[in-house]
Amino acid sequence: MKAPPGSSLDPDLAAFIEGAIPSVWALETLFLLRRPPAASWSPERLVTELRASAPLVNDCIQRLQQAGLILETDGSFSYAPASPRLGALCDELEAVYRERPVAVVNTITSRRPDALRGFADSFRLGGWKS
Repeated sequence: MKAPPGSSLDPDLAAFIEGAIPSVWALETLFLLRRPPAASWSPERLVTELRASAPLVNDCIQRLQQAGLILETDGSFSYAPASPRLGALCDELEAVYRERPVAVVNTITSRRPDALRGFADSFRLGGWKS
């Protein structure tokens, strides 16, 4: 599998990001849920901690669940990768993001057909208002 043009990321990691992390907000949500100690987070607590809108956080939660990265228990969410491989990719993603955040963000945003529209959508979803 090939990494996006201009990407300095490992092709497997780039493919994981493209398939599982739809936005920088989802990335931040994932990292928050991964913080030790392992905890369950209510959507309201995630909204507060991320300083984001409820619709935005709910979309991130839904996408991360679909990717097999988090689980819901009694209305709260926790980091729970569906396989050891997903867990290893999340570990690698967090390490690479600490070293090369721009490469990760570029990989996330490169699949958008219209970057300006994506930026405008973030306002519509309320993500930049908080």
